[in-house]
Amino acid sequence: MMTIKAFTLVSAVQRELLMGDKERINIECVECCGKNLYVGTNDCFIYHFLLEEDRSLPAVPATFTATKQLHRHLGFKKPVNELRAASALNRLLVLCDNSISLVNMLNLEPVPSGARIKGAVTFALNENPVNGDPFCVEVCIISVKRRTIQVFLVYEDRVQIVKEVSTSEQPLAVAVDGHFLCLALTTQYIILNYNTGVSQDLFPYCSEEKRPIVKRIGRQEFLLAGPGGLGMFATVAGISQRAPVHWSENVIGAAVCFPYVIALDDEFITVHSMLDQQQKQTLPFKEGHILQDFEGRVIVATSKGVYMLVPLPLEKQIQDLLASHRVEEALVLAKGARRNIPKEKFQIMYRRILQQAGFIQFAQLQFLEAKELFRSGQLDVRELISLYPFLLPTSSSFTRSHPPLHEYADLNQLTQGDQEKMAKCKRFLMSYLNEVRSTEVANGYKEDIDTALLKLYAEADHDSLLDLLVTENFCLLTDSAAWLEKHKKYFALGLLYHYNNQDAAAVQLWVNIVNGDVQDSTRTDLYEYIVDFLTYCLDQQLVWTYADWVLQKSQEVGVQVFTKRPLDEPQNCFNPDDIISCLKKYPKALVKYLEHLVIDRRLQKEEYHTHLAVLYLDEVLRQRVPCSGQEAEASETQAKLRRLLQKSDLYRVHFLLERIQGAGLPMESAILHGKLGEHEKALHILVHELKDFAAAEDYCLWRSEGRDAACRRRLFHTLLTLYLRAGPSANELTMAAVDLLNRHALEFDAAQVLQQLPGSWSVQLLCPFLTGAMRDSVHTRRTTQVALGLARSENLLYMYDKMKLKGSAIRLSDRKRCQLCQNPFGEPVFVRYPNGGLVHAHCAASRHMDPGAPSPDTRT
Repeated sequence: MMTIKAFTLVSAVQRELLMGDKERINIECVECCGKNLYVGTNDCFIYHFLLEEDRSLPAVPATFTATKQLHRHLGFKKPVNELRAASALNRLLVLCDNSISLVNMLNLEPVPSGARIKGAVTFALNENPVNGDPFCVEVCIISVKRRTIQVFLVYEDRVQIVKEVSTSEQPLAVAVDGHFLCLALTTQYIILNYNTGVSQDLFPYCSEEKRPIVKRIGRQEFLLAGPGGLGMFATVAGISQRAPVHWSENVIGAAVCFPYVIALDDEFITVHSMLDQQQKQTLPFKEGHILQDFEGRVIVATSKGVYMLVPLPLEKQIQDLLASHRVEEALVLAKGARRNIPKEKFQIMYRRILQQAGFIQFAQLQFLEAKELFRSGQLDVRELISLYPFLLPTSSSFTRSHPPLHEYADLNQLTQGDQEKMAKCKRFLMSYLNEVRSTEVANGYKEDIDTALLKLYAEADHDSLLDLLVTENFCLLTDSAAWLEKHKKYFALGLLYHYNNQDAAAVQLWVNIVNGDVQDSTRTDLYEYIVDFLTYCLDQQLVWTYADWVLQKSQEVGVQVFTKRPLDEPQNCFNPDDIISCLKKYPKALVKYLEHLVIDRRLQKEEYHTHLAVLYLDEVLRQRVPCSGQEAEASETQAKLRRLLQKSDLYRVHFLLERIQGAGLPMESAILHGKLGEHEKALHILVHELKDFAAAEDYCLWRSEGRDAACRRRLFHTLLTLYLRAGPSANELTMAAVDLLNRHALEFDAAQVLQQLPGSWSVQLLCPFLTGAMRDSVHTRRTTQVALGLARSENLLYMYDKMKLKGSAIRLSDRKRCQLCQNPFGEPVFVRYPNGGLVHAHCAASRHMDPGAPSPDTRT
């Protein structure tokens, strides 16, 4: 059982004040209404006291001072059994000798009318009345008549019975709410609707073994003494919405002071939580026989004295629980306090409690629970960061909450220097800050959060450090830079400079790393990273500053700062001529850049094309010098040269042709002659010097690409003529001619070819050529016939339309007007359009000469 000090027992009315030295006088009942305390005794007296509460000392429980106002004898010889105040009527209802009398609350005088309710064993006031009259109270009594309940309306000076209900057993105790009665019968508890007569059995109990308890604790809810020492809750629907509380088997009284149920037995007062059903406090109290609650006040009494159970403020109870690290109980109690505290005050209090609970869980390394409590309590995350030395920026104006949320000066005190615990706490803070930095929790102090997160990442050598710096962040430059330098995170420091628009400082720092001036192994490809960074850098001066450095490291990679510029960058951002001037010291880079201009960007400038061709040519000539291991590279460069010479039309052909003369580059010479239209020379080189017949055929296809069929036919006939000039004895050229004819039969004029061929060639040798030529000839003839037939058909249709138009009569009069000039016809000569419109012959002729003239129809 986890105890808590929820109440303090304070004396309210001393024995001497009540009865002096009279030993036989005993207290039978009490009633409290505001500051008015009424006590009924066994000698038929009513005492009226005025209670004054003193809460002047916050750390000390309240004290009470009772001032006796007066006392009155009721004129009977029986004890006063019960007292109930009806403040709306200024009346006190007094049960004595089975009769309920009405007396004035101030002077205790009976009402002049003498109104009373007779035959009552016990009674209860309906605190949820169904009668709408504010000047009466509803009273439910257990009648002296067997098994009878009666309902009365009590006014200032009269009473009126409104209902009488019979029960199956003798009722012993009653509580009322609206139309519902909660009754303790001889063997069971029931709920009875006195308006409809419908009853609901609750649970059995034995009235001979224990005293029944029936108490209304809230709207449509009752507290009952159940079997097995259970305090049971029941609603008017006959169900329980709360778990029962465990109290003594000998309970003689119960009261509710939310969130507690208070029980009284022969020796103790016990306090039980309605929230978790646990017993929270035990107070020794012997000879007690009265326990009642009055509008938040709890009064207990022995036969000789009256005492107050003063609740400690809920906040004090909660803080005591937190101080004992009983987090769950504190939170349950705080939630339960919601109904008794104004909303805004409760929210402020509850958030603080959640934050305190979070730090308790954090100190116990219960990080998941702590995180949830911090979130729910909307913790200013700087409270947590401030536990970690040096994490908050030096410029931060944060001061911890007062009173403090925890008892720790810093993380060292919390972990008592345990490095493993400290590492766990730092990992938690990293995770928590990363989660909250993009939420509303971070609003107003994102700089503090991101700077602390950067410091944690750097200290732990965490991969997320770079992710933080390359995305949107609010790291403070001064603090962060010093911390990164301290932990030798120079690459990350460069990213920080870049994010703060200090690109020059960033690049210089990275260059120092590559040069070995400072040590940082974060990126093994840092050189390539710098090149990529400069490629997308918009600062031209910065690019020019480090252009030589990147090119000296690697011409092929360094030139990318110029060749891979962003596509959306303005074309005039870097002048190609300036770049070419810069690259003259770096021949490989210069070739790459010119390839970029000519091939990738397709700039139509003769200078670039010629320059690239010359560089290719120089490289080819250099590599032709016998040198081991150069053949493959020479072949690649030569292939690039040939492609450029074939594809480009912008270079200076004559200039290159002069450079090639005598260099032993027949293929390149052939391409250049072809560019000049000197096809026979080009083909002569390919056939007689290179003897590359496939290349000769490709040449014909290349030079005729995009031109008409006649051009292609002339090239192939030129090639065939070169083959045939060698004479029949040149078998190699003869076979090349045969292969040319058989492969490209459609490219030749068959009749012309047959006139050129030697008579010694057999038909079988030229079978594929002849077959293809015949098929092409037949196809051409048939296509022509089809076209002719279609033209004839169309002509026939037009003739038919013309005959139809001529067959209909046309009436011409002086009323008819030309549809073009709107003048009348002077002679019977006209032109008629298919839509029936008539125009002058000369108007029709002028219309055909001037297409913009108005027309009566689109067809004539």
